Amino acid sequence: MNALRRFWLISVVALLVVALGIAPAMAQSELPREETLVIAGFQWGPPSTFNPLASNVTWPAGGRHQLVYENLFAFNLLNGGLDPVLGASLEYTDETTAVVTLQDGTHFQDGEVLDSEDVVFSYELARDHDDLSYSSLFDYITGVTALDDRTIQFDLNPDQLNIGFFENFLTRIRILPEHIWAERAAGDTPLSSVEEDVPVGSGPYTVMDFGIERVVMERDDNYWGMDVYGTPAPTYLLHPIFNSNDEANLAFQRGEVDVSQTFIPQIWRMAESGAPVHTWLNEEPYYLPGTIPFLHINATVPGLDNVDVRRALAHAINYPLIAATAMSNYSIPAQASLIIPSGGEEQYFDAEAVEAEGWEYNPDEARRILEEDAGATMGSDGIYVLPDGTRLGPYTAMATFGWTDWVAAIELVAQSAQEIGIDVTTEYPEQPVIISRRNNGDFDLLIWSLDQGGSSPAAPWGRFRDALDDRGVPDFGETAFWNWSRFSNAEVPDLLDAAAASTDPAEKAELFSQLDSIYRQNIPLIPLMYRPFEFYEFNETHWTGFPTADNPYASPLPEGSGFQMLYGITPVGQ
Repeated sequence: MNALRRFWLISVVALLVVALGIAPAMAQSELPREETLVIAGFQWGPPSTFNPLASNVTWPAGGRHQLVYENLFAFNLLNGGLDPVLGASLEYTDETTAVVTLQDGTHFQDGEVLDSEDVVFSYELARDHDDLSYSSLFDYITGVTALDDRTIQFDLNPDQLNIGFFENFLTRIRILPEHIWAERAAGDTPLSSVEEDVPVGSGPYTVMDFGIERVVMERDDNYWGMDVYGTPAPTYLLHPIFNSNDEANLAFQRGEVDVSQTFIPQIWRMAESGAPVHTWLNEEPYYLPGTIPFLHINATVPGLDNVDVRRALAHAINYPLIAATAMSNYSIPAQASLIIPSGGEEQYFDAEAVEAEGWEYNPDEARRILEEDAGATMGSDGIYVLPDGTRLGPYTAMATFGWTDWVAAIELVAQSAQEIGIDVTTEYPEQPVIISRRNNGDFDLLIWSLDQGGSSPAAPWGRFRDALDDRGVPDFGETAFWNWSRFSNAEVPDLLDAAAASTDPAEKAELFSQLDSIYRQNIPLIPLMYRPFEFYEFNETHWTGFPTADNPYASPLPEGSGFQMLYGITPVGQ
């Protein structure tokens, strides 16, 4: 039985187990259904901590969610701009000075006022705490100052000017209450390791209940933003914690989940069956493209440290099959570039260079590279051995347990590698485990998107930075928030800085092209497919009025600027 057939058989069995043995999520809930919005796809595995500075954060304290902790602004996926959240406005008084004005009346959930000093405190944490995901902030700014209670000035670093990345920080850094976090910041425990079960933020919901099966949020009717945004429609938000996409998708089809970001194969069939299921678009590709899941390669592992082996692996992978099966044709076959060849990034995509320097699915070329370029010979077991005696494998390729699209893709990667003589097997840790191993470099191969690799004010610069920049990246064994392969190239930092500072589209395109060439010469990671920024589907059994391409009042998903959908939906029948 080949790997793909084995995967689908496992999926069918899992679905039957779910159908026969798992109680519907809402049957476990005492919450009034007409007041409860059920969300799925953001929390996999038991809750760990609501500390927003931890590397593995429980929903909704992490990501771009604005429910407990809020950012100054939210990235608008639809127009590429910044939507107000805590910040009312952003103005540039000159090319290196940005001024943010806070909304009126901002306060935390415990009643304490949220003012400019809290903003400065939250950003200043990056100066002395290198365990934070935004510890590189002060590479891009030289200072942050409270001009008064409602106004904050950011001084951008003229030697490393990067407005796109600076604006990305504005959408990613949560504003913390200084009166709670100052003591923690002065303590001996790294901020990313602080345990937090009762988070206090400024958002419209508080944590009501959590356990291994769910997280429940309750609306804070003292939310400062009600004067600006109104009252969120749901009284409660419930996020069931499913074990797999199959389990989540069955609950979604039944109407037990209202809005989800899980991968659903052939979602049109769910709608054809009569379920009131919809996506952003009513026809293929159904979703907006926005990110790239990559095969990350640990280039310190013997064999994988040989660029010819990595190039052979790149030629071995069956990208068309991944697009057709793992992605249900929601994606075109992946190409040899860190740039998405459509949408806003298309202007930077150098198709001629990709064709000349890149790769495509070609197993014969993969074998030629191994034999002629790498000098490998095939052993009696069908696996190649390098001239120094290094056998190509066994290597382990990891994907998160239950993420069926990524599981299918990594199974196809392993199958493709085996077919050309590289020994790759698969492993499926739960999300918290794989994140820890990813950050510490404890892997051979794994599938994951890049943290800054999705749609953002900094795209595609953020993807190049996360893939290639070794500045601020610790050695293997320590937590890295980007460049998990620990790739290093002396030309990259200057090119990245020049691309960030450039305001000339033609110059920027040329710089990205040079970076893309360096990437293709070294191949520290391989694009496997194109994927929406997040999957977005909704079921109108209990709630209606979700944003769509025909009614784009909010971005697709309840995070980023999509939090506005909480003010636009209504219970069915009202």
